[in-house]
Order: sequence, then structure tokens, then C-alpha cells
Amino acid sequence: MPPTFDRKVTARIPASTTNLGPGFDVLGLALQLYSTVTLELSETDSLSVSGVDADKIPSTPEHVAFQAAELVFHQSGAERPKGFKLQIENGIPAIRGLGGSGTAILGGLLTANALCGTPFSNPELLNFATELEGHPDNVAASLYGGLVVSAQEDAQVHTVRLECPSLLSIVLAIPDFPLSTEQARGVLPTSVGFADAIYNTSRSTLLIASIATRQFEMLRVAMKDRLHQPYRASLIPGFDDVAEAATTAGALSVALSGAGPTVAAYCLEHTEQVSEKMQVAFKKHQIAADIKILKPDAHGATIF
Repeated sequence: MPPTFDRKVTARIPASTTNLGPGFDVLGLALQLYSTVTLELSETDSLSVSGVDADKIPSTPEHVAFQAAELVFHQSGAERPKGFKLQIENGIPAIRGLGGSGTAILGGLLTANALCGTPFSNPELLNFATELEGHPDNVAASLYGGLVVSAQEDAQVHTVRLECPSLLSIVLAIPDFPLSTEQARGVLPTSVGFADAIYNTSRSTLLIASIATRQFEMLRVAMKDRLHQPYRASLIPGFDDVAEAATTAGALSVALSGAGPTVAAYCLEHTEQVSEKMQVAFKKHQIAADIKILKPDAHGATIF
């Protein structure tokens, strides 16, 4: 029988920015930008999407949030109800490198888990989310909040969460075109040189240590990358100019957000100047870009 103690649950899930330069598929930072997912037991399956970029999000039972909800019911042994009524209020620009697919997956998992009586812990839900998403960095950050370091061993995801202080601001320049993860991964090489591997290992380690010890001046060096950004930059007109404009205006460092095309600048101050210069730099390449100035999210996904 379907559960009767709850018939409707809502989850709020923060966006994420991942990689942070050198931490490819490993580092994720939750942001104060949110989507909500509501799951209600019904007689038939239905999905409605409202909010930001609603027209870019499929409203069919093939949606990943549906798949996530069904996975929880299947794994828990609970009988699949006649229907899921799924409602997504989207606050995250779609297909822009801000973890939108991960928030949808977590929304389906968390709400279904609550309806089933919470048979799964957060680490178990993270394993499910990684299975559906293909990598843990964005879903781990959105689930736990803060800065999350992830490593996958077989089907198990291991994480360490760090507090990211609120004095750090993230300026997002969000171009008006989408960039799919598949396309962004398609330009990457199949192998890298030993020197490049050492380069990224040193930078990603320095990045974690810099944030853990609040030595933010180190971010200028720590967010440099040789594994993915040099290749993905070719897909984003003006990327180098935008990054230079941000640092010249006072940003500590600049990195692609996830697979892009969003560019994230990390600042302690001068956020307005940085945002203006980034937008102007994109405009010089005939790219309109929306600007958001955000703080790290410290709480992660929450259930109502």
C-alpha cells in the first residue's frame, strides 16, 4: 500500500557552482539560489514546471525528478503509488552550469524518501543522486550546503564538508545561451600529461586549504586549471576577456561554473564593479549576460 501518513512533501534545494577551477568533478559550493520540488501522491502522473527557464525544462514523466522519486520507492520496497504529482518551482537558470539537474534529482529523492517514511539516510540518497547524475560534485554541495569535497569509490560517495564564510561573494555572469554538459565534456581530451595532473592536484589542494584557513589571497593561484577550462573556453565567446575584466575590477579569482557557460568571480569586495565589468566584457562579444551576486549557502537541501 502507498504510505498514508504523508501525501505531499516539498523540498528546497540550493544551486551549486562546481569544479571551482581545478577541482574537476570533485569540488562543489552551494549557493543562495533555490528551486523547490513538491511531490504529492495522486491518481495519475503529472509534472508542472514554473519559474526561471520553465520552457527549457521537460514536463514529462521522463524528467529526472520522476526517475529519482521512482528509484526511492523501488529501492525501499514500497509500492509505487498510482501517480506522482510533481511540481517544480525553478529558481535556477537551466543548462547554465549551476547544478539545475542535480537540484531536480535531489528534489525527487528527498520528497519521495519523506513520503516513504525516510528509509534512506543522506549519504544513501547521495549515492542514488550520483548514480542518476553521473558525478557527485553538484549534488553533494546542494544536499549538504557549504563547500563539499567528494570522492567516489565504486558505488559509494565519500564527502567532507567545509564551511565557506559568508564574507565571500560569488558574482555570476550568466550568458543568455545554454551549454549542455554533454557538449562541454565532448571537447575534453581523453588523457592529460603528467605535468598537468600535478598542476591541478597542487591547485585543488591549495584551494581547499585556502578556504579552510581563510587565506583567500591564495585563491588567485589556487583556482587555476589545466584540465578542462582551456578546452571549454572555446565554447564561450569572450571567456578570457570576462575573466580578465573581473580580476582587474577586484575579483580574487575567476572560474567556469560547472561546465559553463556561467562565469563565476570570487570576491571579498568590489562586487558591483566586478559584475559591471563582466557584463560589459560579454557584451563586447555580442553576448547578453544576466548578473547575480550570491553568498554561499550553509544549510543545503531542506524538507517542508
